[in-house]
Amino acid sequence: MSCVVADSRPESLTLIATQHEDWIIQQAITLLETRVFKAGPSLGSPAAVRDYLRLKLVAEPNEVFAAVFLDSQHQVIAFEPLFKGTIDQTSVYPRVVVQRALALNASALILAHQHPSGVTEPSVADRALTDRLRAALDTVDVRVVDHFIVGKGTPYSFAEAGLL
Repeated sequence: MSCVVADSRPESLTLIATQHEDWIIQQAITLLETRVFKAGPSLGSPAAVRDYLRLKLVAEPNEVFAAVFLDSQHQVIAFEPLFKGTIDQTSVYPRVVVQRALALNASALILAHQHPSGVTEPSVADRALTDRLRAALDTVDVRVVDHFIVGKGTPYSFAEAGLL
């Protein structure tokens, strides 16, 4: 009868422990790479962006100002409602938008808000805000790709209207 006895010498145990640690480190690297380099949804066309934003904003009873943060390949990093307001206005602070863009390491973003009234035509205040945000984000090399206003019917695109 033969018996297999595990090698319990300290050098063998150290080797086994090191191999196990190496395996754990490799698994951690794989997990980290998956999280860091995971591509978000691609919003490759204005229609895809409209559909995405309508789903996110149309049901809101009060005005919400949001941003879709994008990487350098225009893959979605995050969609975040940044400011909530009343039925007809929202206070938006460019500093907060810039801080979030930098925190997420975004290269570009799409601005969006909805008008609970349903009217998608931009107001003078909407146009001025877009210009202020674009100027603030330009200083940190974050490009404003578009600004959409969601309401009844087709969302309004600043880019398609030639306002960006």
